[in-house]
Amino acid sequence: MPLTVTTTGVSVRASWEDLVTSALLGTDRRPLRTEDGALVGPAALLGTAATHTVRRRAALRPATGTALPAPAPADLRPPLPVAARRRLAQLLADRSAPSGGGRRGAAPDLTELIPQWLASAGAHGYRAPAELLPALLDAARARTDLRPHVLAFAGPRGLWLAGLNPEWRFALRASSRGVRRPDTADPEAVRQLWAEGLFAERVALLGTVREQDPDGARSLLASTWSSERAEDRLMFLDSLRSGLSAADEPFLEAALTDRSRNVRATAAELLSALPGSALARRMADRATTCVNPDRTGGAVSIAVEAPHQCDAAMLRDGVVPGPPSGRGERSWWLGQLVEATPLGVWRERFGSRTAHELVALPVADGWAGELHAAWCRAAVRQHDPDWARALLGTPSIPPADGPGTASLAERSKLLAALPPSERALWVADFIAAHGLSEAFQLLGVCSVPWDAPLGRSVVDALDIARDAGSYPWSFSGVMGLAERCLDPAEADRLAVLTTTPDEPEGASPGAGGYWSEAFQRLVSTLRLRASMETELSQDELPPRAAELPQHGQPPRTAELPQHGQPPRGIGQSRVTGLSRAAGPPRAAEPSREAGRSQDDAE
Repeated sequence: MPLTVTTTGVSVRASWEDLVTSALLGTDRRPLRTEDGALVGPAALLGTAATHTVRRRAALRPATGTALPAPAPADLRPPLPVAARRRLAQLLADRSAPSGGGRRGAAPDLTELIPQWLASAGAHGYRAPAELLPALLDAARARTDLRPHVLAFAGPRGLWLAGLNPEWRFALRASSRGVRRPDTADPEAVRQLWAEGLFAERVALLGTVREQDPDGARSLLASTWSSERAEDRLMFLDSLRSGLSAADEPFLEAALTDRSRNVRATAAELLSALPGSALARRMADRATTCVNPDRTGGAVSIAVEAPHQCDAAMLRDGVVPGPPSGRGERSWWLGQLVEATPLGVWRERFGSRTAHELVALPVADGWAGELHAAWCRAAVRQHDPDWARALLGTPSIPPADGPGTASLAERSKLLAALPPSERALWVADFIAAHGLSEAFQLLGVCSVPWDAPLGRSVVDALDIARDAGSYPWSFSGVMGLAERCLDPAEADRLAVLTTTPDEPEGASPGAGGYWSEAFQRLVSTLRLRASMETELSQDELPPRAAELPQHGQPPRTAELPQHGQPPRGIGQSRVTGLSRAAGPPRAAEPSREAGRSQDDAE
C-alpha cells in the first residue's frame, strides 16, 4: 500500500515493494520521485525505508490521523482526601478480585460498602479522582444499583469519558447530568432545545424549567404533546410529580383521554393525589355509594355494596376493567374506587371519626380485607401518616390479626409514610414481638444508620437466635443489612459477641463457630465504616491508621469496661448481661492491594 513519508525534508509516496525494488536495482535504474516529481536520491530512499520499517515492525497500518476529542469539562468540586482516595481504590479492586466462593470468613465484604462510600463522598461534595473514573464506570456497568451514585460522583468528567467508550453508553442514557441546559431566561433557547434536543436533553430541560417555572414547563409540554411518542409522553408526564399542584389539573384531565393506556393511568393517579381535583370528587361520589355507615341494632358498622358494572365514565377516570387472575370483578372495581378517594371523605361520612376509629369499625359481609387493603393503598398514595398509623396497628399484634393488611410489602409502604424515628421504633417493637423472620422487608424502609432502639432490637434478636443454636445463614440477609445499617459507634459494644459460645444441647453442629465468625465480620465492617467516614471528613488520617484483619483471621474484640461492668447500650435484656472474655479493640485496613478493575459482563 503506497504511503507518503516525509524525511530529510523530502515527501515520497511509495509502497514497501517500490522501496525494495529501487534499493536492489539502484535509484538510477529504478528511480523514485517526490510528490512534486523530483528524483529521490539514495539518502532520501534510505530515510523513507527506515520509516516504513518501524511502522511494519509495530504492525501499524497506514492511516489518516484522527482529531483529538475536545477536552473534558472542568469539575470544580474539591478533590478527595488522600486516605479516602486510597480507600476507594481498595473498594474497587476488591470488586474486581476473583471470588473464592464458600464461606465469607470474618473479613468485611468491601463490595457491599461501595454504595455507602459513594453516597457519603457525594454528601461531602468531593469530585472523583480522574485515574479511578474507568474503574468506577466499569463497576456501574456491572451493577445497575451503583449507577445513580457513580454518575453523581463521576460528574461531568465521567460523562465525558463515557462518551469515548461504547461499553459505558449506559451513563449517557441513564443520566441527564452534563446535557445542554440553556439559560431558562432565554425563551428562544428553551424552545430550540425542546424542539431539537435529544430525549435526555429534553427531560433535563423540562425538569429544570419545572423547578423554576411550573406553568412554563406545563406550557412547554403542551406545545408538542400531541406529536410525542407514547413512551415519551409517559416520561414527560411523570415529571409533573415534582411540585404537583391544582394548576396541573386541566392538563391532567385532558390526558385522561390519551390514546395510551399507561398515560391515562398515570394521569388518573396524579389527579387522585390532588384531594380537591374533579377526578377525586368523582371517585369519592362513586365510592360513597358503595361504602356507607350501617346503624342497624344501634352500633355503627360499615356496609359495603360493590359496583355492579364498570361504565365508560369509570374507564375514563382510570378504572381498569379487567381484574387479575383469581380476583373478582366487583371487588377489583371497589378497591380502585376507594383507593382514589380522598381519605378525608370517610371522616365526614362517618360522623367525624378518626382514622383509628374508622379502621376499628366492623365491616359487614366479609368485605373488611378488601376495604382495608384499599385504604392502605390510599394512605400510601396520599402520604397520610394518621391513616398509616391506624392501618399498621400495634406492632405486637400478629400481621394476620392486624387492622390493615397482613402483606409485609404493603406494611413497608405504610411505614414509609411515617417520620423516620417513628418508623424505626415501630419496626423495633415488631422485631421484639415477632423476631426477625418477617422483618426483613420492614428493615429495608428504615433510615440509615438505624436509630439506637432499632439497632438494639436487631442485635438482641440475632443473639437470641445464636443462643438457640440456629445456623447463622438463616439470618444472613438481616446480618448483611446490619453490617450496612447499624450505627458504626456500636462496634466496640458488639465485640463481646465475637467469641465462640458453648453449643447448647440439640444445637446444630458447628453453629457456634459460624455465629462467632458472622459477628466478627459485623464488628469489622462497622469499624471499617467508621474509618471510611473519618477519611472522608479529614484531610489526613490519624497517626495509627485502621487496618482490617487478614482473610481468615478474626478481629480483636473490644475491651470490657472496668470493674466488671458489662458494655452498655446494646440491649438490657440480652447483650448487656453477657460476660464473655474480650480483648482490646483493633481496627483494620483491607489486606488486598488496590489494582485495576477488570471488565465485567454487562
